[in-house]
Amino acid sequence: MSFWLTLIGGLLATASTGVALGVALGLTGLTILHFFSNGATSLAIDAIWNVFNSFTLSAVPMFILLGEILLRSGISQKAYAAFSPLFRRVPGGLLHTNIAVCTLFGAVSGSSLSTAASVGLVAYPEMTKRGYDKDTITGSLAGGGTLGLLIPPSLSFLIYGALTETSIGRLFAAGIIPGLLAGLLFMAYLLVKSIRNPHIAPRDDTPVGFWLALRGFRQIWPLLALIFAVIGSIVAGLATPTEAAGVGVVLAVIISSIWGDLTFGKLIEAVYQSVLLFTSVGFLVLGATILAQSVSVLGIPQQILATVADSGLGTYSVLLIVVLVYLILGCFFDGLSLMIMTLPVVFPLLTGLGFDAIWIGVVITIVIEIGQITPPVGLNLSVLSALTNGQVSLGRVAIATVPYWIIHLFMIFILTLFPVLALFLPDLLF
Repeated sequence: MSFWLTLIGGLLATASTGVALGVALGLTGLTILHFFSNGATSLAIDAIWNVFNSFTLSAVPMFILLGEILLRSGISQKAYAAFSPLFRRVPGGLLHTNIAVCTLFGAVSGSSLSTAASVGLVAYPEMTKRGYDKDTITGSLAGGGTLGLLIPPSLSFLIYGALTETSIGRLFAAGIIPGLLAGLLFMAYLLVKSIRNPHIAPRDDTPVGFWLALRGFRQIWPLLALIFAVIGSIVAGLATPTEAAGVGVVLAVIISSIWGDLTFGKLIEAVYQSVLLFTSVGFLVLGATILAQSVSVLGIPQQILATVADSGLGTYSVLLIVVLVYLILGCFFDGLSLMIMTLPVVFPLLTGLGFDAIWIGVVITIVIEIGQITPPVGLNLSVLSALTNGQVSLGRVAIATVPYWIIHLFMIFILTLFPVLALFLPDLLF
């Protein structure tokens, strides 16, 4: 009992002072190690060294830089122009383009926030000019942006793999089918909504020939080649995630300089923002590593597992509780922080119940995606509300995204019934 009081009290006390979450996690872990493990704080130092000396974790800053370069290159405009003719005559029109481009951009950015911001900057002005419903526009962009965490390369999968020593290649492969399926479900929802309410998406009956639609893709073939080079090399086992990310950064600079509008100043800004983002992520990882070590030394996951076994709760009842806890906490923490903070307890608990580690990674990623579009902290909501210059309030964006997190919950249900959807490609390719 005293341990749980120290754990919860320490987190609340440190977090309430306004210090960074990484500090709150780290100080709580050190306190537990000092008072409950005979002052074994040196164990935390060893754990930190092992994690930050991990070759897998070194891929994270490279993928962050890759996304930042493409965000500033203007390539998202070309991608949007390429996809627009494909959906011109489909009910919903450019709303489907939002989802398609978010899926494509998610395959290179690895970040939900970057995906929503880069596509939103292009899509919102164009669609409002054409008379699309503003709430529906922002809802589709916020929902589509969450695909950036599920479609590989994903920062969520990279950090999950590094902290749980799970294969990054298998995680990337596992995210492909669920990510594409989620995108298709988003489009199906928009199709039905546009048929029932035609005023939200004005129809454009201009004929679009096959060759005209194909011509647009000539503008983005370098981006498609970049995706194939990065993801294909990892999935095929030709390169490690770190090696593939390094090659991807070099290719992104070349592509963005020739086909985009990347300048030296923008490249420096991309590097600067990447350093800031990785520093914040790295600080979280540091604090979570200390806390995980303290929890592990005391055998807390095993105790929780034994308690669950004695409680008589079924395996899927425990999974449901975990999902509900993530949904509640997702209202107050950003996705990556929440995942890093909870993995020390959730991962051994769910693997101890027999769930596959790769499958757990996909489900946790989907749950934290919901947090990206859940107020008050939902980062995608804040970004898109800001992009509208106050035309659409944060509350309106949140209401417009409710169908998308319902679809995400449905995805978890489907993956629970048919785990093969997440495990088929990893088993086939590895």
